[in-house]
Amino acid sequence: MKLASEGYPYIIFFAIVTVIAFFIAGIWLALLPFVLTIFMLFFFRDPERKIPEGKGIFLSPADGKIILIQDIREDKFLKDNTTEVSIFMSPFNVHVNRAPCDGVVESVVHTAGRFLSAFRHEASLQNENIAMLLNTNERKVLVRQVAGFLARRAVCRVKAGDKLKRGERYGIIKFSSRLDIYLPREADIKVKSGEKVKAGETVIGVIK
Repeated sequence: MKLASEGYPYIIFFAIVTVIAFFIAGIWLALLPFVLTIFMLFFFRDPERKIPEGKGIFLSPADGKIILIQDIREDKFLKDNTTEVSIFMSPFNVHVNRAPCDGVVESVVHTAGRFLSAFRHEASLQNENIAMLLNTNERKVLVRQVAGFLARRAVCRVKAGDKLKRGERYGIIKFSSRLDIYLPREADIKVKSGEKVKAGETVIGVIK
C-alpha cells in the first residue's frame, strides 16, 4: 500500500508507542496506540488513480463530497468571473490532492487564518489556507487547500514555475478539511451538490 510521505512521522511515532506500551504494561495499554497506528496507515494511504483522458476536462483535486457549487467573482487571484466548486474531506477520505489539469504553477500563497468547521461557507476565506494558481492553455484555475476544525496543516509540494500534469499529486491536507477550486465560468460543470468525488478520477468540469 502506497503512503503519503507526510504520514510516516505519525505512523512511526504511534508504532513506537505501541511497542513500548506493550512491553511495559501489556496488550491492553498497547491497544489504543495500536489502533491509532492503524488509523494513520489508513488515513495517509495514497492509492493510484486511473487518470481520464480528453481535451478540456478538469478533474476533482480531492476525494470527498461536493458541498457547494456557485458562480462567483474571484478578485484576489483570478480577477474574473468563475464557478467555485467546494469539496469536503472527512477523516475517512484519501487526503492527497491532485492537479485538476495540466498547467504551470503561477503562484502559491499561504494565508494564516482561523480554524472554523470546513462545512461553513465563511471557512473558505477566513480559515488558514494555501492557494495555488495554475496557468493552463491561456486559462487560469485557482485551487485552495483550506484547513478545518481538525485539519490544522495543509501541505503544498509545488512552487511557482513547477509544471503539473492532470491528476498529478501536488499536496495533502491532514485530517478533515476542505478544498475549493475556481474554474472558468464557461466550464460545463459535471457534478452536483452532495455528490461524492475522487481526486484524479472524477471529471468536475469540461470546456469544449
